[in-house]
Amino acid sequence: MKLVKFLFRYSHRTTVLAIVAGVVSGIASTGLIATMNAQLSRTQSRTILIWCFAGLCVLLPVSRFFSEWLLVRLGQDALLELRLQLSRQILAVPLRRLEVLGAHRLLAALTDDVPVITNALLLIPVICVNLAVVIGSLVYLGLLSWPTLLALLVVMAFGVTTYQLAMSRAINYQRRARESMNALFRHFRALTDGTKELKLHRRRREVFLSEVLKETAVSFREENVTSMTIYTAASSWGQSLTFIVIGLIVFALPALYAIEFHRLSGYVFVLLFITGPLQVIMNMMPQMSRANVAVGKVEQLGLTLDGYADAGEEATASILGKTWKSLEVRGVTHNYSVEGEGQNFTLGPINLALHPGELVFIVGGNGSGKTTLAKLLIGLYLPEAGEIRLDGEAITDQNRDGYRQLFSVVFSDFHLFESLLGIERANIDADAQTYLDRLQLSHKVKVVDGKMTTTELSHGQRKRLALLTTYLEDRPIYLFDEWAADQDPGFKEVFYYQLLPELKAKGKTVLVISHDDKYYHVCDRIIKLNYGQIEYDDEFAALQRTTPVSDNGHSEKQPAPSCARALQESQADDPKPVALIASSD
Repeated sequence: MKLVKFLFRYSHRTTVLAIVAGVVSGIASTGLIATMNAQLSRTQSRTILIWCFAGLCVLLPVSRFFSEWLLVRLGQDALLELRLQLSRQILAVPLRRLEVLGAHRLLAALTDDVPVITNALLLIPVICVNLAVVIGSLVYLGLLSWPTLLALLVVMAFGVTTYQLAMSRAINYQRRARESMNALFRHFRALTDGTKELKLHRRRREVFLSEVLKETAVSFREENVTSMTIYTAASSWGQSLTFIVIGLIVFALPALYAIEFHRLSGYVFVLLFITGPLQVIMNMMPQMSRANVAVGKVEQLGLTLDGYADAGEEATASILGKTWKSLEVRGVTHNYSVEGEGQNFTLGPINLALHPGELVFIVGGNGSGKTTLAKLLIGLYLPEAGEIRLDGEAITDQNRDGYRQLFSVVFSDFHLFESLLGIERANIDADAQTYLDRLQLSHKVKVVDGKMTTTELSHGQRKRLALLTTYLEDRPIYLFDEWAADQDPGFKEVFYYQLLPELKAKGKTVLVISHDDKYYHVCDRIIKLNYGQIEYDDEFAALQRTTPVSDNGHSEKQPAPSCARALQESQADDPKPVALIASSD
């Protein structure tokens, strides 16, 4: 059974000790039966039986407690390690692989499979004790009459075989239910992420609830009901078989040959005694089978993640501590399928170089590959061909994690943590307060002991808090993916005219993915992508000139030739439709 192997993998010794303690508990239970049966048949000294009974009454609870305590502790330790291991594997796997696997599969493993395994592990001590009671009782029955034991074992073998046939069918339905669970988690994500869209479109909402979600939920229910029905039928059949055997012993055995009453009563007493433990074991089989399926899913996911995991963090310090001079992208390509189009999108081959202190805009139409290029540059996507070099050193699996530590990033689909995790510096609260003032958030948010007092803000304001995190990280290279898209016009100007130039003045390299053609002139260099290819990569800082101060109080720089070209193309190719636009703040 996979669940037992799962325990053995974490600690052979503890598992064996727990099982031995469970067996001792079962033997003690059997000893109590034998003692009571001996007293009823008066085959032993009453004083000896009393002392035996008293000793067994002490041994039984102590051994059972020890067995259950060991297995509960082992199970919880194993689950703790399992959760941490899965989390480490998820963070070690290349981002693109996680995107292919789907977040719903990861969530199903962490929120459904792991709790199922947890609940099943709590049942193992009970199963061990009851199984030991059954085995001990059968041994005692063999001491009373080995022919009766042999006959009983034949009947039990028949019962176990038929039970296993039913179990195999039930397990198949459990596996199918588990696949439906993956689909359900995908639909639940659509429900939570698309709540606004579903509320605004009645027909879409009706179809989603009545067809998409309900169809999968009904399938999940039917597969679970079918599997549980088979389990219940198999359990009822096993219980009936036990009473059939008792009936044969009581009615048929005395008719075949003469048998002493105390032996006959001993047989019946033993069989009635093991009926309860057998029923307990059979009732727990559905949960154990479901846990086996869950263990298989977790192991399968773990192997899948292991197969794509990064090599490690051995070179982190060596790269992070460097003062870099050049970052080169040589012939890099990346391929992935476009959902719903039945074809692959290829970015590259890309050739470019970055240097400290540059302010670079990456522009292009939607789907041109801007974000994909950014993820390749920062080491989240792996090149399928070509290589990235930092000061001539190739970025490989051995040093990729260290290379990533050069970047501070705010993604378009960023996640905002409630505390400044991993940022360890003196006076962090005071530094954070300074930046909050600059970001016009000090009236809404405070940082106390490295934790933000609230993150319940508008999307644009949350992006400013993400920007605060990147400032405090103080890394050599900054990347902003459509950061200003959710900002009001006033703060856009703060971002483009103040924040970006200040980072550049500090010697930071700043990469900005942007559609804000109004501000193209502030950059040193512009890289335009078109269908996965670099259309042009021009430097024009030396050609910039300043015009009189504009109405908003900022000096306007006249676009250089390449910048003007991007501006003209953007205005020509991207006509502005009439739309309702709500400010994020």
